[in-house]
Amino acid sequence: MSKAASRSSILDAARRVAARDGARDLSLRAVAAEAGFAPAGLYGYFRGKDELLLALAADDLTQLARAMREAGGLKGASSVALSLLGRTETIAAASQALPREGGGGDAERLFNGRMIAALRALSEASGLPSDNRESQCDVVLVAAALSGLALLERSGRLGALGFQADEILARLSSRFAK
Repeated sequence: MSKAASRSSILDAARRVAARDGARDLSLRAVAAEAGFAPAGLYGYFRGKDELLLALAADDLTQLARAMREAGGLKGASSVALSLLGRTETIAAASQALPREGGGGDAERLFNGRMIAALRALSEASGLPSDNRESQCDVVLVAAALSGLALLERSGRLGALGFQADEILARLSSRFAK
């Protein structure tokens, strides 16, 4: 098996483990067992759990950006983003894997690049111009709102608070879509 195929196999195994055990509880030992590798063998592909988690999150950000571009409009983009963010916690869990001061290497650069691509897709869907700071702040606000909404929905707190996701998404769209 080529190095690229092995890396892909490890990422697939990591995704299954994250779905089963939760991305926050991802362990290299569990991923290695799922992928059929010796635990030490994973270090030839990833420097550790954080780098593996960042790779999973980067893949999810790619899917997120693509889905938002295809959805059309802020309401559609927000809806597909909430759906994807609600099904996976890798992006939220990756925040723990990011070094505070930068310098995290290729995995961090890949994650950051994919995050920027997702924010651009959200900006395009909203119709907000991307050439001024105020609009850029609005896009980050929408992204943060969607992330928080996904967390509330995934934990069951949104319903417990008496809200439905559609109601919040409609308000978000009416406030930020141009």
